[in-house]
Amino acid sequence: MNILILGSGGRESAFAWKLAQSPKCSKLFIAPGNAGTGQYGTNVNIAVNDFEGIKQCVLANSIDLVLVGPEEPLVRGIHDFFLTDEQLKNVPVIGPQAEGAQLEGSKDFSKQFMERHNIPAATSKTFTRDTLQEGFDYLPTIGLPIVLKADGLAAGKGVLICLTVQEAQQELIEMLTQAKFGDAGSKVVVEQFLQGIELSVFVLTDGNNYKILPSAKDYKRIGEGDTGLNTGGMGSVSPVPFADAEFIKKVEDRVIIPTIEGLKQEGIPYKGFIFIGLMNCHGDPYMIEYNCRMGDPETESVLPRIESDFVELLLGVAEGNLNEKELIISNKVAATVVCVAGGYPGEYLKNKAISGMENVRGSHVFQAGTTQQGEDILATGGRVLAITSLQDNMFDALQQATADASRIYYDGCYFRKDIGFDLI
Repeated sequence: MNILILGSGGRESAFAWKLAQSPKCSKLFIAPGNAGTGQYGTNVNIAVNDFEGIKQCVLANSIDLVLVGPEEPLVRGIHDFFLTDEQLKNVPVIGPQAEGAQLEGSKDFSKQFMERHNIPAATSKTFTRDTLQEGFDYLPTIGLPIVLKADGLAAGKGVLICLTVQEAQQELIEMLTQAKFGDAGSKVVVEQFLQGIELSVFVLTDGNNYKILPSAKDYKRIGEGDTGLNTGGMGSVSPVPFADAEFIKKVEDRVIIPTIEGLKQEGIPYKGFIFIGLMNCHGDPYMIEYNCRMGDPETESVLPRIESDFVELLLGVAEGNLNEKELIISNKVAATVVCVAGGYPGEYLKNKAISGMENVRGSHVFQAGTTQQGEDILATGGRVLAITSLQDNMFDALQQATADASRIYYDGCYFRKDIGFDLI
């Protein structure tokens, strides 16, 4: 079958690498892809939100299945676009329709959904410009620190942790009246801060049946020791050592089943991935957020641990018989170290030639922010490469991925050398 992946990052590189291994995949296309995805299939220069361009690509290349990587086309309704188009309606899309994508597209929607279905989460309330004073009154009631979340998509930058009530007041003013995060901040969720250790659990569902994919933990801060600015993710590990069978059973009973059943009760069709962002609070899982797609860089750690045919699993979603498909997960540990551009997450260096990828010995290089120019591969994005190693234990995986990251060079290359060491 012919498959189209939408996206251009490390997550989509990992998807392309995995799908290309399946005997069921005849031809693979990636739109727009990056300099690395071309080794697994054919890159097509179409933006993920160019629905008409995607339609023409699907028809021209007899695409049998579309896998959506990033959240924005899902929130904008790419799946709905297919279902309402006479020529596309029979082409399965892996990723929810716009209504289901609101689990990520609107923090307010997702918090209310959690409340309706008794899913354990931090206490919160949502405020707008018109209810700013009520927001001020609410801030001192939930303890410190205080979490502020822009309601809409803010490219991973719409969450603030405020250490004082005064700071939270000032940020609330800037978000609601000065459009600090643009339209995404027209509503702001004010949330209690949960103490614990974060992790992510990934679920693949056909709307009725589900498979729990490997757990992962990612590292958002730019600096070692989890210091400095938030980024899109500096690395990840899978599995998470404390997420044992007992903990995952709690997640399944308290979060996954109520989520799937809640979507069904509300008549919200959902075919795709559900990213469940959790806090482990003294052994109990509490919801932080949903995403309507796989995470990045967690995907780069999760997919290498899945031994079954991934195309088969996606077909299970498309055909509604996911329960009949086999999910085999390796006992090995995957560690991912992300190499970023100099200056990231602020203004960063661009168009720097990358060398040394051929020197990597015990890891896989998933390209993210790269472009091919003649013979050269250039670092053009903030997050440039994801280096993943699969080993028998976490220490070896972390050591190998870190060592291999150091074998790659481009001007301004930076990576954290302490990913995962808090878990050892």
